[in-house]
Amino acid sequence: MDFDTFFAEQLDGVREEGRYRVFTDIKRHCGKFPHATRFVDNETQAVTVWCSNDYLGMGQHPKVIDAMHATLDECGAGAGGTRNISGTNHYHVELEAELADLHRKESALLFTSGYVSNWAGLGTLASKIPGCVVFSDALNHASMIEGIRHSRAPYKVWKHNDVEDLDRLLSEYPSDTPKLVAFESVYSMDGDIAPIADILDVCEKHGAMSYIDEVHGVGLYGPRGGGVAEQEGLMDRITVIEGTLGKAFGVMGGYIAASRDLVDFVRSFASGFIFSTALPPAVAAGAAASIRHLKESSEERDLQKQRVAEVRRQLDMMNIPHLPNPSHIIPVMVGDAKKCKMISDWLMDNHGIYVQPINYPTVPVGTERLRLTPSPVHDTGDITRLINALSEIWSQCELARGRIAA
Repeated sequence: MDFDTFFAEQLDGVREEGRYRVFTDIKRHCGKFPHATRFVDNETQAVTVWCSNDYLGMGQHPKVIDAMHATLDECGAGAGGTRNISGTNHYHVELEAELADLHRKESALLFTSGYVSNWAGLGTLASKIPGCVVFSDALNHASMIEGIRHSRAPYKVWKHNDVEDLDRLLSEYPSDTPKLVAFESVYSMDGDIAPIADILDVCEKHGAMSYIDEVHGVGLYGPRGGGVAEQEGLMDRITVIEGTLGKAFGVMGGYIAASRDLVDFVRSFASGFIFSTALPPAVAAGAAASIRHLKESSEERDLQKQRVAEVRRQLDMMNIPHLPNPSHIIPVMVGDAKKCKMISDWLMDNHGIYVQPINYPTVPVGTERLRLTPSPVHDTGDITRLINALSEIWSQCELARGRIAA
């Protein structure tokens, strides 16, 4: 087989469909985000980033940066090994304590990313609990799906946010069958929020463990940034809360929070934890500083809500279609892969507006979109420039205007 020819033909097919992904080479400027510099060949361009998952701008916060600088000077760059072999730095221990406190759980466990925490957490629980059956929401993240598949445990997929379908599937199994229900709080592509209380009612009815991915909720919701489950007063009813340090907390890493024994169980059996080099101490210190700040400060969350509402209001004024949802994510619907990429390129080249096209397989064919994430660090001028540019390109592409019904 001519492997290089095969690779080239497959890539040509992706390009023809308009969903070939090109990395945008940018340099964020400390203290000035969302403004950044784009590098193209030997030239540069000033850009405004509208698609970052650093939802609150905490990656630029002085407390986070100062904590990382101080720890880098104190401890050096790397952790030095896995957590089992010299890699457990005191800053990891402090961060896990902050996370357990954030979610009102007995314990927490760090991973190198949110992807790994889902893959290792779900995969370990489902594979090591004898006879466990997993019930997964239809729109769960790829990391959750991979963890479930890796476990080789039997699983059922329930219709997205459909509590009746979950109840029906759980009812098909005897009461003594170990069951694990996996779902997210905020779904990152449509921005919708799970009916957590109703899901937990069904879990408790059937004696099932609950596993919630709060990756797009932590830092952003709840009086201390504990996520949607904290906002709704439900954290104590959830078996496992999984989250990330790489979005609203502005750094990197993932974690689970749960009972002491469950966390110790995952720590002792998860290969994704056991064999991974630990996060650098400076990263752990920065994340802890971010969490501590957001436990006390609602200023960032309040300002972000204002920015999200203003972007939605101006989109409605221009009749640019966007999915209505109760979250901070604004999907502007294009519905065509080639046009979606063309609009993204045009916004960047002509206005220095960076918003990534979201195409298949991240979203279904025909639902291609631009995913906007307004943050406290966007100002009114940034918003006005974005909306005017979108309206201009919408007219050029002769795309339909109008509101999408809730």
